[in-house]
Amino acid sequence: MRHLMSPLDFTTDELDRLFDLANDIENNKSKYAHACDGLKLATCFYEPSTRTRLSFESAMLSLGGSVLGFSDAASSSAAKGESVSDTIRMISCYADICAMRHPKEGAPMVASTHSRIPVINAGDGGHQHPTQTLTDLLTIRSLKGRLSNFTIGLCGDLKFGRTVHSLINALSRYDNITFIFVSPEELKIPEYITDMLKEKDIPYEETISLEEVMPKLDLLYMTRVQRERFFNEEDYVRLKDFYILNKEKMALAKEDMLVLHPLPRVNEISVEVDDDERAVYFKQVQYGVYVRMALILTLLGIDTSKL
Repeated sequence: MRHLMSPLDFTTDELDRLFDLANDIENNKSKYAHACDGLKLATCFYEPSTRTRLSFESAMLSLGGSVLGFSDAASSSAAKGESVSDTIRMISCYADICAMRHPKEGAPMVASTHSRIPVINAGDGGHQHPTQTLTDLLTIRSLKGRLSNFTIGLCGDLKFGRTVHSLINALSRYDNITFIFVSPEELKIPEYITDMLKEKDIPYEETISLEEVMPKLDLLYMTRVQRERFFNEEDYVRLKDFYILNKEKMALAKEDMLVLHPLPRVNEISVEVDDDERAVYFKQVQYGVYVRMALILTLLGIDTSKL
């Protein structure tokens, strides 16, 4: 039995096979429509989520399986004080695989050590969001044709953004990647990330100006400033509109630069950018379903060669 806690849990070769499977699912949906007949996915979401929870549910339903679970800690026995370890022991009796989101870092890891079914980390605090990273990697590979030899700008909340931290760690294993971190001083990338990049001799730069670096970028990964990660409302209000991507900024970019965003967006990308063919964040959502379908099949050990 295998779990997914971090995007680094899979080797790059395993990721290639996972992405090949996701692309085959994209092109042959009917082939996989009954791959999980009779199997159940439990979605245990201790904090609010729209896209990740629905993406998992859509993935399992598209495979012919069924879904059970809860979308808020208040509607689970956690409200009565039940521990994560007890919850997963109970869920193991009901389902075949579990996707868990939790506000506390490491909670899905604790669950995995007590589980009799595969556990997928669907986001733990500001720590990791591995399936979003798999979505990002699949989107880049599918639309750019590679996961190496490019410059990527990451803009916005780089301090608390778990999607950013996971993506940097994942991309650091590929060749000839240059990172450009664009953020206000208060939301700059954590030192443990830059220390890792220095140790691996991976080039990066930090800047406050998005306009200055736009012409250099092959990819731009925008993020929102997350109100739920702030202790001080005044700090959130001061920083939430620090970067807004609009047509004027897009005019500075390469013709084939892609704009990604883990969503939800607030106002960091103007809606006028949605019509730009370089804006691929809604395609990213669709790739998220395909990669989660591939992940469910892989962790359940289903032999797709027989489908």
